[in-house]
Amino acid sequence: MGGRDDRIGEFFMGFEMSLGWLVPVEQLTYLLAASLFIVGLKFLGSPATARKGNLLASVGMLLAIVVTLLDQGIVDYTTILIGLLIGSAVGAIAAKKVEMTEMPQMVGLLNGFGGAASALVAIGEYWRLSHAGMTVPMNVLVTAVLGVLIGGVTLTGSLMAFGKLQGLISGSPITYPLQQPVNLILLAGFLVGGFYLVTHPNDLNIFFDISAISLILGILFVLPIGGADTPVVISLLNSFSGLAASAAGFVLGNDMLIIAGALVGASGLILTQIMCKAMNRSLASVLFGAFGGGGATSGTATATSSAQKSHRSVDAEEGAMMLGYARSVVVVPGYGMAVAQAQHAVRELADQLEKNGVEVKYAIHPVAGRMPGHMNVLLAEANVPYSQLYDMDDINPEFERADVALVIGANDVVNPDARDNAGSPIYGMPILEVDKAKSTIVIKRSMNPGFAGIDNELFYKDKTMMLFGSAKDVVTDLVTNVKELVTA
Repeated sequence: MGGRDDRIGEFFMGFEMSLGWLVPVEQLTYLLAASLFIVGLKFLGSPATARKGNLLASVGMLLAIVVTLLDQGIVDYTTILIGLLIGSAVGAIAAKKVEMTEMPQMVGLLNGFGGAASALVAIGEYWRLSHAGMTVPMNVLVTAVLGVLIGGVTLTGSLMAFGKLQGLISGSPITYPLQQPVNLILLAGFLVGGFYLVTHPNDLNIFFDISAISLILGILFVLPIGGADTPVVISLLNSFSGLAASAAGFVLGNDMLIIAGALVGASGLILTQIMCKAMNRSLASVLFGAFGGGGATSGTATATSSAQKSHRSVDAEEGAMMLGYARSVVVVPGYGMAVAQAQHAVRELADQLEKNGVEVKYAIHPVAGRMPGHMNVLLAEANVPYSQLYDMDDINPEFERADVALVIGANDVVNPDARDNAGSPIYGMPILEVDKAKSTIVIKRSMNPGFAGIDNELFYKDKTMMLFGSAKDVVTDLVTNVKELVTA
């Protein structure tokens, strides 16, 4: 038996040696992992294949981690196991406790942790070389400085974004005199310190000074961002976390980390551009426009204009009759549906309408909710068929043929002022044109403005009926009344 094991061992050793001239095993595995990342990202582009894409990318990351641990003597396996157990426990608890409505905040925290990890890698490598009495190589020094800058900004910026979305910090833009000049002075101070390190590469005090500046820059970077724009900034910070990971990869000389960070950076930037396009905003206006806070001035103007207008309202019974006797209904989900966790009730309502011969479709705006794909995930959780989900460009021509557009908690993405009122702050933003349906029912708690802090002209149109209440309670009442229509 021992002789057979020896022969098997010799076979694999010889096989590996025969491949040595072609490509090292770890590099081949890294190539496979990178391929899985790319294919996984491609699959994540569609709700129908997103689960498979996530699985493929996870397998790729597992392969990369295992090969790195076998190839690099970083720390002992006991320390790695302890970290793995702690991280797994935290992740499992978060997966169970965090609601879908809080997923953007969760993404913000994870971005921050990624930035912190990258910055700590850069600091640790610099510290190791300095304390070993070695002169820090130029390539390591430059990438370490970049890693500290991007990682530090990502950490504190993501924590600020988390606080805004979680309500721990005011969602209104926080501005002060000479804000941008102060930011530029801090950035200039960082750059001066970085250049100083080129000539004095072992000056720990300067290195830690610029590390502190990067943390302050992250806070000041997000302070003037309004609540409506915070999801865009989270997406941008996601891109930053990828760039920080790439910088850490250069510091460590790890090709896989460089590739993975570059993919995260590129995908985060693409997502940021998609969100800006969906709001017809430039990235510069998002970062420096201080929009979306619903400040005192806009709030007063909104209250005044709302008081001068009238709206029509219906109850659940009337709403059920409009829906039950329609031929086609387009459901427009929004953040209000997410907050109330009404997706399962919405699916039940759609099932009842379909039993009554009503055609049901779902209209998904790119920035409905707080992140692209937010509504898709919620509806998928309720087992809504993918074939019923329509993007904005595909569904807008259908509204003119729809008998009823049922808006559940959406606000700014259905505001016709974005199309018709050149004086509106959101003018030019692509919207779901629900006002073109024969009738529109809007489920909302009150007449208060949405995340952008501006009034919605849709609520006062002749064809719009307001149905007030929590989305889950109201939709449940609609289901009950539609059932009575079906059995009548």
